[in-house]
Amino acid sequence: MSRIGKLPVSLPDKVSVELLPGNVLKVKGPHGELCQKVDPDIKVTVEDNQIKFERPTDQPRHRSMHGLYRALVHNMVEGVSNGFEKRQELVGVGYRVAADGQLLTFSLGYSHEIQLLLAPEVTAEVPAVKKGENPVLILRSNDKQLLGQVAAKIRSLRKPEPYKGKGIKFVGEQLRRKAGKTAAAK
Repeated sequence: MSRIGKLPVSLPDKVSVELLPGNVLKVKGPHGELCQKVDPDIKVTVEDNQIKFERPTDQPRHRSMHGLYRALVHNMVEGVSNGFEKRQELVGVGYRVAADGQLLTFSLGYSHEIQLLLAPEVTAEVPAVKKGENPVLILRSNDKQLLGQVAAKIRSLRKPEPYKGKGIKFVGEQLRRKAGKTAAAK
């Protein structure tokens, strides 16, 4: 039995769940609503403010789907009740970001600025930068998967390099640093 799949998903007070035809779960909460189609083999039941998942057999495919859909629905419930947040730090001289609604403008040491239009479900915030600190970009959304994709896209604009650590990194991320060249010994 899947350890993740057999755990029920408990619903907070302000969250409601609707099981639509075609095995589609619709979750509504204070931070919006999300839908997820569940594999037809997995049986979903909603009772007593809990969502339970059952699988028909112990086949590897059913075991993997059991835990997968439980985790996806748990993230949906967490997203519509609390939301998710990712923080990214721009490390480098002159690296900046400006947020104008859904449009982000990056200055990352290239000969041109890079503009990125965010999905409507994702909001961006750039707090004021104090002297001597790196700019930070805060992304928020109720959809964990979409938020991760957007954060990965932004990080790919200038990945952190291993020698000086310049680039876009997640706040708190530990980078593997390399020692650079050494002078020739005579």
